[in-house]
Amino acid sequence: MHVTVVGGGFGGVKAALELSKHKKTQVTLITDKPDFQYYPSLYSTATGGSRMQSWIPLGEIFAGRDNVTIIIDTVTKLDKEKKTIQTATGAVHNYRTLVLALGSVTTYFGIEGLDTYAFGIKSQQEINRLKQHLLHNFSTSNGADSQLIIIGAGPTGVELASSLGAYLKGLKKTFRTAQPRIRISIIEAAPRVLPRMSERASRIVSKRLKKLGVHVELNKKVESASANSLMVSGKPIKSSTVIWTSGVANSPFFKANNKQFNLAPNGRVIVDKHLRAAPNIYVLGDNVDNKHGGLAQVAIKDGSYAARHILKKTKKPYVSTEPAVVVPVGERWAVFEYKGITLGGLFGALMRQAADLIGYKDILSLRKALRIWFAQSEREDDALIADFSAAKE
Repeated sequence: MHVTVVGGGFGGVKAALELSKHKKTQVTLITDKPDFQYYPSLYSTATGGSRMQSWIPLGEIFAGRDNVTIIIDTVTKLDKEKKTIQTATGAVHNYRTLVLALGSVTTYFGIEGLDTYAFGIKSQQEINRLKQHLLHNFSTSNGADSQLIIIGAGPTGVELASSLGAYLKGLKKTFRTAQPRIRISIIEAAPRVLPRMSERASRIVSKRLKKLGVHVELNKKVESASANSLMVSGKPIKSSTVIWTSGVANSPFFKANNKQFNLAPNGRVIVDKHLRAAPNIYVLGDNVDNKHGGLAQVAIKDGSYAARHILKKTKKPYVSTEPAVVVPVGERWAVFEYKGITLGGLFGALMRQAADLIGYKDILSLRKALRIWFAQSEREDDALIADFSAAKE
C-alpha cells in the first residue's frame, strides 16, 4: 500500500507516523518546510524562549522509518481523474490514497498596509523579523515605541501580550538604555477577549491581563496601517510595532482547486463521515469544515483516525468532539476550559505543561519529547543579543 500525505503539521505528521508503523505501507510526505512547527509555543519563542520547543526537524521525527520518503515542495494542483498532484517545482506525483493536511494561512482581511507593516509570530521568518526590530529599538536610547499593539484577543494574542512585558523589561535591562514607559495594548473587534471560549473564561482572563498591565480595547475596528501608526475606528495610534495575531484562512490550495472539492462558505472542505472529500482523498485539521477546527488536538485526532481508516482498522464514523483548551496568561498562570469547567491560575499552568508534553509525545519518542519539553524553560536572549551586537559592530 502507498499513501501520499501532504502537509507537515500536526495532522499530516500524525497520519504519516501512524501509517509508517506498518512496514508494508509506503508513505510519501510532501511538505513545504523541513521542520515540524509546534505552534502552541511560538509566543514563547517570540519572547525569548528556546527555538527547539517550536521547530523539530522532520528527519528527527521520522528517523529510522525507512518506509517514509520526505519531499520538500509545495503542492499546487490536484487532478482527481488522473490521480496526480503537481508541485511548485513542476514535479507530478501519482497517488493511490491521498491525505491533505495543509493547515491554514494568515489573512489580513484586505486591511490596507497590514501585510507590509505589521509583524507576526506564525513562522521562523516572522519571529526573526520581530526580534530584530525590537533588538534594534532597545539598543538605541529612546528607540522603543511607547506603545506596542497586538491585534487580536484570541489565544495567540493573549499569550503574546501576557509574556511580552517581561521580555521587554529584560531587553531594557540587558541593553541598559533609557526607554519610554511602554504600554502593551490588545485591539479586538469582538466584544470580549477569547471570544471562542466561554464568557467566564473571558472575564477571568480580562482580570489577569489588567493585573499584568496589558491594556485591552474591545469592539474596535482596525482600518489601516502605516510605518508609524495604526488607524483604529477612525483614530490613529502612533506605533511602529504592530503585531497581527488575528485572522486565518484555509490553505489557498483549496481555492485554487475548488472544482475538485465541495467547499463550505468559509472556504473549508466538506467531508463525509470518514473525513473523505472523495473515496481516496482524506482532508484533515484546519482544512475541514469543523467547528472544533484550528486546534492541535483536533488535527492529531484527525490524523490518527485517517490512518486507522486507511489501514482498515476502523469502520466507525469520525466523531467531532470539543477538546480541552488551555491558554497561558503570564508566568505560572493559565486558563483551562473543558466541558463547562473553567479554571484559572497555577492549576491551568500545570495542565498546559502536561498538554505540551502530550503534544510532543504524540510525534516523538518519550525521550525526545522530554528533551524538547524541558527546553521550554531555556532562554535564548543572550546568544541572540550577542549576535545582534556583533553585527552592529
